[in-house]
Amino acid sequence: MPKLKTHKGTKKRFRLTAKGKAKHRMTGTSHLNSRMSQKRKRNLRGTGCVDKCMEPAIREALRGNSY
Repeated sequence: MPKLKTHKGTKKRFRLTAKGKAKHRMTGTSHLNSRMSQKRKRNLRGTGCVDKCMEPAIREALRGNSY
């Protein structure tokens, strides 16, 4: 049986916390921000957590290799 590979796209976008939650960067923050209100930009700062239903799929795609 060959080794199972890490999904590289998932590795670039998510990081697992110590308790196994998946953190990610908030969407809509990379460009075209001039039309956004300051309040919206401020609320998109930092990281967010993924819904519970998506965590097992992300954990399987990372296969224990989260940075």
